[in-house]
Amino acid sequence: MLETERTLLRPWEEADAEECYKYAKDPRVGPIAGWPVHTSVENSLQVIRDVLMVPETYAIVLKETGLPVGSIGLHHNDLAEKEDEVELGYWLGVPYWGQGLVPEAARELLRHAFEDLHMARVWCAYYDGNGKSKRVQEKLGFRYQWTTENAPVPQMGETRKGHVNLMTKEDWASTMVSHRCTRHSETASDS
Repeated sequence: MLETERTLLRPWEEADAEECYKYAKDPRVGPIAGWPVHTSVENSLQVIRDVLMVPETYAIVLKETGLPVGSIGLHHNDLAEKEDEVELGYWLGVPYWGQGLVPEAARELLRHAFEDLHMARVWCAYYDGNGKSKRVQEKLGFRYQWTTENAPVPQMGETRKGHVNLMTKEDWASTMVSHRCTRHSETASDS
């Protein structure tokens, strides 16, 4: 389990199916990320079993409620082909958009990827039109790599324009230094 100021990142459980469905049935969540809306609690349970209950995939759980409101994970796939590379993926329930929860959770997952798992690179991508995901990646310090005109979206049975970003361990280390300096100067000015 990983922890941030407002969230716990823990493995998904079958008991999370109802909460997962509550957010994944919203058409604003899955389709823009490349997966279909969940059609029932049973469908969410199946997705939890088949997709989410894998190593390095976490429910984003609010400490305040103890309930999951989204998902975040590190995956080996076509972007992250080497042993020391992963791709960061995430989604969040609509009521929690705009509160900085994904960047907060992602910063901890990036720390985990680089410090604990000894990754050299973390990839992240978004489909054209997903401005929220683009902003998250920019906030985190990912750097643009390329755009693919016909990126396959297998779960939706289509192709889309996809944008690929990258963070190296060196990028992350320099981001952490500047983040600490900013926090230190804010703390110093508060006293």
